[in-house]
Amino acid sequence: MATRLRTFDVKAQPGFGTVALICFFLLYLPIAVLVVYAFNAGENIAIWEGLSLRWFQSAWQNDTVQEAAFRSLFIATIASTVATVVAAMAAIATTRTPPYRGLTFKYAMINQPLMVPEIVTAVSLLIVFSRFKVWTGYSGIGYLVLAHTAFCIPFAYLPIRARLENMDLTLERAAADLYATPWQAFRRVTLPLLVPGIIAGFMLSFVISLDDVVITEFVKSGGQETLPTYMLGQLRRVVTPEINAIATVFLALSVLLVTLFYIVNRKKT
Repeated sequence: MATRLRTFDVKAQPGFGTVALICFFLLYLPIAVLVVYAFNAGENIAIWEGLSLRWFQSAWQNDTVQEAAFRSLFIATIASTVATVVAAMAAIATTRTPPYRGLTFKYAMINQPLMVPEIVTAVSLLIVFSRFKVWTGYSGIGYLVLAHTAFCIPFAYLPIRARLENMDLTLERAAADLYATPWQAFRRVTLPLLVPGIIAGFMLSFVISLDDVVITEFVKSGGQETLPTYMLGQLRRVVTPEINAIATVFLALSVLLVTLFYIVNRKKT
């Protein structure tokens, strides 16, 4: 009697979809509750008292929130711009060259902030910058910009490097065959093809800088609150739905930028 072989569909994994659904539900339910209660008319964050935009208006008219938001946007814009420029140069230097001894070490050093716990980076920056503050007497916002820039470089580097590795070298070699200088080939061929990766790296590093709490909390001086650290400070006092409203705006901005990052990064030119 022939033995019947048991077969199964490798694409069918019973139970995994249910587990994934439960995980997503537990992960996003608190965020959904936060967004809903941002529109609560009452002052209690746990009791629904009607639909209202009261707390969005309150946050918009709060001078402290405006100052912290402007500072966050300023730091994120400068830090992500500098980080993207540095990351682009590093990506070109590590991809447009034959493999050599030490190249892997350079990859590891560039991506080190991604591997090290953020609290370690924050403490090390605190120690270094505290000495500079003593030596120079300067304690301005420049330290926050430098700290955010250093932390954002690997986030900008990854999409730019990925874009370069997927680019065909044929056009660049053709430009060289047509007597283009290295600068002309870069400006007219490499850079236009690299623009989607650069934009994606900028947006990703912008979101990372805008949302950062740990490094900012350790590096900032008095009177240099960003929006995330302001929210953290408010949570230690009286919590009102105004915090929910600010967090909802932050969430919407982050989702928008991440969506644009995904769209731009998929673009093939």
